[in-house]
Amino acid sequence: MNFTLNVLGTASALPTTERYPSAQVLDVRGRLFMIDCGEGAQIQMRRAGISFLKVEHICLSHIHGDHIFGIFGLLSTMGMLGRSSVLNIYAPLDFEPVLHFFLEHFGEGVRFEINFVPLTMKSPETVYENKSAELLAFPLNHRVPTFGFIIREKRPQYNVRKEAVSEYGLTLAEIGALKQGKDVCRPQSGTDEPLVIKLSDAAYMPYEPRSYAYCSDTAPFPELADWVRGVDLLYHEATFPFHMSEMAEKTFHSTTLQAAQTALEAGVGRLLIGHYSSRFPSLDIFLDEVRSVFPNSELTHDGDVFEIPLSGK
Repeated sequence: MNFTLNVLGTASALPTTERYPSAQVLDVRGRLFMIDCGEGAQIQMRRAGISFLKVEHICLSHIHGDHIFGIFGLLSTMGMLGRSSVLNIYAPLDFEPVLHFFLEHFGEGVRFEINFVPLTMKSPETVYENKSAELLAFPLNHRVPTFGFIIREKRPQYNVRKEAVSEYGLTLAEIGALKQGKDVCRPQSGTDEPLVIKLSDAAYMPYEPRSYAYCSDTAPFPELADWVRGVDLLYHEATFPFHMSEMAEKTFHSTTLQAAQTALEAGVGRLLIGHYSSRFPSLDIFLDEVRSVFPNSELTHDGDVFEIPLSGK
């Protein structure tokens, strides 16, 4: 049951010879969620061996070009490959006329349904879910309407220990209660006190749900740490190092230290940074600064793959 992040692009506004613009694909148990689609995303998908036709969801944070200039080509390619399944696109409301322009002028070969879900929420909301996972969107603090995303697994049912079934003589109803995370209470003859079979004695959680949050582009704001609290893996833009704090504030971006502070306050498991300014061919300063606040931090590079393994009892 994989939970794998493929980083396709890590540049900010200007691509470089080493960095494509923002694009990622998260594989959740074989379901592919694309997050942003900068120029060159198709090429990077080819290099990573990611199927165009298996992408079910595209999440666009905002309509600045470095985050969406790849979408026209990707949709066209999907059409040429004969896609027939529905494609869900989650994006700010102002992406809708952009999508209509594409379909009107270049959509002749697009014979699959595009389900456009406009993002207008003021706090985190679930925009998609299936039996095992859910996608949430929430507003960020940028110059245009911008949204972050959380993709997380749902908590599974408890597994009942085989030895507990025979030891306690569990009925089907009692097994069902334990699977739902409830203690079992039985009446006892001769007393008003029930017999309690504790959940911890008879069942266990097969694994802990995994989670990923994506925050780009954004200036810091107070609610963000609460909204991404406790995620296993947080991607947070760090366009500028600390000495360019004034530029970050002016452009509604974050510095390394601001990204790290958000991770620290949110209590996340691991921090990834990206969306680097093209002014910096070397990223050493980015890594040093972010780790000075949040040690479990890593740089992202085009082509990186990050796996969140299953963990359980």
